[in-house]
Order: sequence, then structure tokens, then C-alpha cells
Amino acid sequence: MIRAHSEKKIDIFFSLVHLIMANRHLSRSIVMQSLFEWDFRNASKKELETILEKNINEFGPGLGDDVFMQTLLHGVISKQKEINRIIEKAAPEWPIDKISIVDRNILRIGLYELLFGDRKEVPPKVSINEAIELAKTFGGETSGKFVNGVLGAVYKEIGEPGKEEQSKHKNNNHHKEPVDISKLPIEKLGGAVAYARDENNIIHLALVHDVFGYWTLSKGHIEAGETLEEGTKREIKEETGLTISIEKDLGSNEYIASDPEKGKIRKQVSYFLASSPFVEVKLEKTGGGLDDVRWFSLEEIPELRIYDDIIPIITKGINLLMKHRE
Repeated sequence: MIRAHSEKKIDIFFSLVHLIMANRHLSRSIVMQSLFEWDFRNASKKELETILEKNINEFGPGLGDDVFMQTLLHGVISKQKEINRIIEKAAPEWPIDKISIVDRNILRIGLYELLFGDRKEVPPKVSINEAIELAKTFGGETSGKFVNGVLGAVYKEIGEPGKEEQSKHKNNNHHKEPVDISKLPIEKLGGAVAYARDENNIIHLALVHDVFGYWTLSKGHIEAGETLEEGTKREIKEETGLTISIEKDLGSNEYIASDPEKGKIRKQVSYFLASSPFVEVKLEKTGGGLDDVRWFSLEEIPELRIYDDIIPIITKGINLLMKHRE
């Protein structure tokens, strides 16, 4: 009797969970439709509240999730600039104004929940899956794949939070087949630890800052017909305005990236130690996920937030510079 009563309570609990999840999916749909209307009409932010209220009355009367929808809507708008830059970094071949209105607003919702939302309330995988479902429902034929590619790329970029917790609950019999890396297309890039000496012979490194909050090395794609050195010099010039002279090969990194259109790609980045005149630096390329470039003295480097795979490259470059100074 007690067992039957307990099982009934569990059934009721899971019914409530499914009901809440269904309500939240509908709530996100209403927020997406409100953002679509606001974006399509190029309406002011002041009109958003009226648009949302109208859509709640039309599509979700009695839903009782107004606070969630208002919080999500205003959260997306408050972080719109940051989110747009992240979309440009994750999908560099798709400027914001070239992405369909439906897809870009679904991405805004997904990225807001992924990067700025409460992960205890909405785990990263849930925010991604919800966005994909919205794309499949309201978008075009390839919208689901596109949204999945962009959000998946950002998820990997931020270190796949929650992956360990999730993997503990996965059945070993349901693991996906591993990707055969050798069959993935390869994309060559070149980057540099660009350094200069000021009037007091103090060494400085030029680093670029991305929209994820990290300082990193300037790099870019090697074009057909270019050597690694030629392409690296051109990319550094186009990105930072610096004219560099390559001095030493520092090795390379390889990582798997998810392109919204091309799928998974092996990106191979070759890095060089390169000298430059100590001149003012300015970010020459707009978009692409970068928002700043600066010179830093060697003493300032340890205080910066730098990607783990970039630290060994910078360290190797600094060690070479120290040996030359001795």
C-alpha cells in the first residue's frame, strides 16, 4: 500500500515536471515570436512589453508564466550587443543582417540562456535543445542544423559546462560513435606571438581580446597559394595593423571546430615568434568575435585570462625572448 502510494506520488511529480517543461517551451515560443515581431517591424524597445503582452494573450492565455517570459525577453535585449558579437564569432560567414529574422532571434534566446542564464534552472544542454526545437518548428529547412552548429560551437568554446555531470547519467550502451578525425576537412591558420621593445628596451606582447573575455593571439586563415609565413604576416597586419617580421616557429595547435554550414573541421594553427615596431595598435577588423587589441609588458601577462592551449605557445615565445636578452 505504501509502495503504491509512493509510486503514485512519483507519477504525479513527473507529470508536473513534463507540464512545466511543456509550458516553458511554449513560453520560449511566445518570446521568440515577440522578438521576431519587434525585429521585423524595427520597433523600439519600449514597444516590446506591449508586443509580449499581446502575444501572451493570443498564444498563452492562462499560462501563468509571465515572469519567466518577461525575464527572458528583457535579458535577451539587455545582452543583445554581446550576443550579436558572439554569433559573428561562431558563424563568421553569416553577418547578423544576413541571418533570417527567425534564426537570429532563436540564437539570441539560446545564447542568452546558455551564457547568461541560471544554469541550475536551465542546464546548457537544455537551452541548446530548446533552441533547436524552436528552429525546427518556426525556421526553415536548415534552421535546426544552423542553430545547432552555432550553439554547439559556443558551448565547446566555453568549456562544455555540465558535461561531466551529464555523462555520469548516460548509459554506456548509448554512446555515439567516435568521430574519425582523419576524415575531417583541414583548415590551415597562422598566428604569432608578436612582440616589440619600447624606448626603454622593455618587451611587450600584442594580444587580442575576444567576446568570451579571453586575451589570445592574433591569427587567421591561410589563403590558397600562400605559405604559412606569408599568410600569418598578412592576417596579423589585417587584424592589428602591425607589420611583423617572423623569427621563429613556435609549434602548432589543432582543434575540432563546428561550422554551422560545413560541419566539423580540423583547424590547424601554426604559431610564430615575430617582432614588430612598438607602435599604437588598433583593431582593424570589426566583427569576427574580437573587441580589443593591446600591448602588455611581460609582467602583466600572468594576470590575464588566457586560453589554456595558448599559454604554452606564449610561454615558449617568452622563454626565447628571455634567452636572447641574457
